[in-house]
Amino acid sequence: MARPREFDPDKALEQAMDVFWQHGYEGASLPDLLSGMGLTRGSLYKAFKDKRSLFLLVLNRYEQIAVAQAVALLGDDSLPDGADRIDALFASITDAVEAGDKRGCLLCSAAAGPSSYDPDIAAAVKQALQQMHDGFSTALAASDIPPEEQPALADLLVTQYVGLRIMARSVDRLDVLSRAGAAVAGLLRRG
Repeated sequence: MARPREFDPDKALEQAMDVFWQHGYEGASLPDLLSGMGLTRGSLYKAFKDKRSLFLLVLNRYEQIAVAQAVALLGDDSLPDGADRIDALFASITDAVEAGDKRGCLLCSAAAGPSSYDPDIAAAVKQALQQMHDGFSTALAASDIPPEEQPALADLLVTQYVGLRIMARSVDRLDVLSRAGAAVAGLLRRG
């Protein structure tokens, strides 16, 4: 008779997310994952197969939580002006760093790392970045930006968002993040 799992798989995924978020995919060693998740090697492999499979599950969970939260903010009708929604999203990057969270964005770190050589990770990153693009498009549709400019601006906002979230992991100077966020706000409020 098989023994029942002695751990909560959802909690283990949350703990794995923290490890990958802190160390990145390449930097998260098996001992880091085992320690962070409180699992034995056998339990990890039985439940999640391998590090790559675990990372794909973590990316999916991150998309359901963090990406969905960002997209919800970009579509929040309680802020009638879409530019205000975008400002709020970019301000949240600086706010997180000011509060001591320098993890950046797990999705953005995956975009800058393992998605360049792993097609499954690349597909997961592409799907989540498309959701961000769609969120920016929704916000732009509720702004004063001319409709013909919105698709290119949504592309620009995605790249700016990814860049700032990656920089949040390494920049000690909040002024760099703040200036970049202000530049986005200025772009949205031009003319």
